[in-house]
Amino acid sequence: MIVNFSLLGAGRIGRVHAKAVSNNPDARLSAVADASPAAAQSIAAQYGAEVRTIDEIEAAHDIHAVIICTPTDTHADLIERFARAGKAIFCEKPVDLDVARVRSCIEVVKQTGAKLMVGFNRRFDPHFMAVKQAIDDGRIGKVEMITITSRDPGPPPLDYIARSGGIFRDMTIHDFDMARFLLDGEAISSVSAHAAVLVDPEIGAAGDFDSVTVILETAAGRQAVISNSRRATYGYDQRIEVHGSKGSASAENQRPISIEVATAEGYTRPPLHDFFMTRYTEAYANEIAGFIAAIESGAQISPSGEDGLLALELADAALESVRTGRRVILG
Repeated sequence: MIVNFSLLGAGRIGRVHAKAVSNNPDARLSAVADASPAAAQSIAAQYGAEVRTIDEIEAAHDIHAVIICTPTDTHADLIERFARAGKAIFCEKPVDLDVARVRSCIEVVKQTGAKLMVGFNRRFDPHFMAVKQAIDDGRIGKVEMITITSRDPGPPPLDYIARSGGIFRDMTIHDFDMARFLLDGEAISSVSAHAAVLVDPEIGAAGDFDSVTVILETAAGRQAVISNSRRATYGYDQRIEVHGSKGSASAENQRPISIEVATAEGYTRPPLHDFFMTRYTEAYANEIAGFIAAIESGAQISPSGEDGLLALELADAALESVRTGRRVILG
């Protein structure tokens, strides 16, 4: 079966997913919708798709699945709309910035029996997946401590900062999900967070932070430490390390070309990837492949809407910890 996709939102991340769908032999990008007709036409022309309205896509019998890459405040409404229309749904994170709204949206998904995957692409990165496999195979024993480093090359535009929901809901949310993934879903019992404005005072003026550290703890005492910054002058910094009772496993930074040159002046290596579009190319492809496989097999979707909800709840707890200066206990 070829899964016919429609892309909702033709921006930067929409282009990433359009490429992943078009490169998959079991999928076809059939339609594109965007508030900007020119943006939709650009992607449609590149991949041989049609430009359609959201109403047309909702009613179309030839569309099996939709990829939602529209602004965050439209996600929940579109999920509910296409769940009722009987489409499989892939939605970029977050489902919404409000926990109560996410819960009500997930309830509609359950009632309709729709398939919903939330776009935590890092679960599908081959390097991070290899670390998870080492854990699952018992090679490092029981997980005790996790360190996640995620730093962007530079901050996003200030208008994005103002509508992103803040660094915890926009950026750290990926790391909250990765911590849960590496802990194999073990519940987080407490959250401690520290935040500062060290990169750009305008980010602080917009009510957000650009430099944060979070400690997650489980009831058994296992810990995950997350380090985020909106500035890494050396490139897109993405690393994880898992320490266990028998050893450790880690995934280091990746480069477009992995070589090392040694001369009398010392050792040099090429720079890191410049951002997520190139660093996580394989992850985006694997993510869409996993979504298609679940559609065809009827297997349980992962990461699910519930995974998106739990990550958002951790983001809210981190913000509460910063505001109160206290560790937040989760019930």
